[in-house]
Amino acid sequence: MAPSHLALKFLLLSLIIKGVFGTTFTFSNKCDYTVWPGILGTPALATTGFELAEGKSRSLQAPAGWSGRFWGRTRCSFDGFGHGSCATGDCGSGQVECNGAGAAPPATLAEFTLGSGSGTQDFYDVSLVDGYNIQMIVDVSGGSGGCGTTGCVDDLNRRCPGELRVADGGGCRSACETFGTPEYCCKDAFDSPAACRPTPYSELFKSACPKSYSYAYDDATSTFTCTGADEYTIVFCPSIHSGSIKTKASNMSEDSLNALLDLYASLASGSQTIRSPCLFNVMFAFAIYVVALLHTSLLSYNL
Repeated sequence: MAPSHLALKFLLLSLIIKGVFGTTFTFSNKCDYTVWPGILGTPALATTGFELAEGKSRSLQAPAGWSGRFWGRTRCSFDGFGHGSCATGDCGSGQVECNGAGAAPPATLAEFTLGSGSGTQDFYDVSLVDGYNIQMIVDVSGGSGGCGTTGCVDDLNRRCPGELRVADGGGCRSACETFGTPEYCCKDAFDSPAACRPTPYSELFKSACPKSYSYAYDDATSTFTCTGADEYTIVFCPSIHSGSIKTKASNMSEDSLNALLDLYASLASGSQTIRSPCLFNVMFAFAIYVVALLHTSLLSYNL
């Protein structure tokens, strides 16, 4: 048989296999603690929640057309029968399995809508609209049409404004969840892309995690597409090249860098600590500059 015919048959076989078995989702825990991934989607996958120890991975198959979300639950306590709860991202089932329930905010979410068949696009994003509780990225293997890495490698819990902080610093709520007003929740008169604009809180999230959704209409820089991806890897606590942030921030010490990031969080949340408008503007601009340097950190993680 001619080589070209063999190649064509192999391609057709690959497409058939992908149509039957769907897309692989692999969860990788690079945190120095256990994470309990939660899963909500249609149709239901083989599990809706499980324990993922430090350094471990687990893969699941999803059929074509699957739509749903993943998140990491933290600070969980389950007994020998799998009964218990989590401090952040808890799904309220009282079990390791979420059984069709979603994450209680705040929770970092990885959202997917897989294409319905060969040649159709997958849509995916990492969202902070429901707040933040854990560093997470989505990496893609195979496919065409963009297929970019997205997510949040910065630890927002370390610079979360006090009024948004929950779970003893283990989570950072969204402004909508905290205040419930239309301008923060993009509802009522603000329920349109033109009316609902970024706020100081969503801008703080966006500065730390430039490829993640920071508010409801943050589509332009936050939605990704891929056609024919073989695998999506959801990585909890992706590591950053040692010293990369410090080098980009003029070799600042870690304490100095953290102080500037805390200042940025304070200024972005409207703190009145600095009375002079001129000094406020100078310090705010400098803080933005330093945080902007962190944007490239998403491109320099180690898997």
